[in-house]
Amino acid sequence: MRRVFLSCVVLTAVALSDNCLAATNGLSSDQTAACKRLGLETNEIAKLIEKPLYKCTEAEVDQYLKFLSATEPDLRKRIVHLARKNIGQPYELYLLGEMPFEPYDPQPIYCLGKSDCLVFTEHTYAMALSHDWPGFMRLLQRIRYRDGQLGVVTRNHYTEADWNVSNRWLVEDITKQLAGDTAVKFHEAINRSKFFKDRYKLDVKVPIEQHDDIYLPYEQIGRAKSELQDGDFVNIVRATKKKGAENPFFGGSAFVGHVGLIAHGENGEVHLIHSSEPKVREELIDEYITRSTKDLKEKDAAGKARLVGFKFLRLRDEPLKNLKAIDGPDAPRVTLPGGGDLLKTQ
Repeated sequence: MRRVFLSCVVLTAVALSDNCLAATNGLSSDQTAACKRLGLETNEIAKLIEKPLYKCTEAEVDQYLKFLSATEPDLRKRIVHLARKNIGQPYELYLLGEMPFEPYDPQPIYCLGKSDCLVFTEHTYAMALSHDWPGFMRLLQRIRYRDGQLGVVTRNHYTEADWNVSNRWLVEDITKQLAGDTAVKFHEAINRSKFFKDRYKLDVKVPIEQHDDIYLPYEQIGRAKSELQDGDFVNIVRATKKKGAENPFFGGSAFVGHVGLIAHGENGEVHLIHSSEPKVREELIDEYITRSTKDLKEKDAAGKARLVGFKFLRLRDEPLKNLKAIDGPDAPRVTLPGGGDLLKTQ
């Protein structure tokens, strides 16, 4: 009896000790248990929870992704959590390239300290889908490049014609079902050969693509708000007014000029989290519309692109399962310039 009593006392003391530790560092008992299981230092994880993501080192991101994937099973919650953890990240346009694998765009293949709108979104999705740094790096390249083939020519440069199409395993375009009869058609003649020549001095022969698409006019945002979910992908469609045209926003002038992620506030309000000058911010989507349309007359008079509407893409329920159906069991498959594989490391 005495031995049993002492065992109970010891077990109780251990439990109390674990609870006290959790209370001290701010982690829950489940989070503390996950740290033990993964071999993570609870005090270090507690510090990382409070640290902005854009101030973390690569090693710290590795540790945090291990912790987050083990303690938050909901992909949408992980996406919103990571997006909010990067609020305040400084903005810089055209951040990423293919260095050190190609010389045409000397920017690196990832960036933690700064972002533009697409870099922010791609990094958030890739981190949320991963459970460590190597997994994040591979998924990031699979998202950024057509079929995971790393190179400036295979990068998803055009959001509507490249990114949305290449990442159908991750997101599904739901603009048509949200917009209904209010959907506005637009057309683009996408000249990739000219783009590569002008920006990278590359002679690449690519047929001009006649891209047809639709958007939801920003005035009709009420049709979409109740249907949107955390983690959905937002395309902001802009256009330049054409003088004398019957419909000033046709004629090839509409294009996707900005992107972001959907999140919901405490009372269910629809928010947009996005990277724009001067830093990553979260705001009501209605506030974004108000801010973006306050000077339409001035923009139209100056021939500047302005907000006309949105495309919405739904985050799929099991994106990694979809990717395995495409890439095989070693998904994500990433191929380096010249054909070498960036092999799976986990």
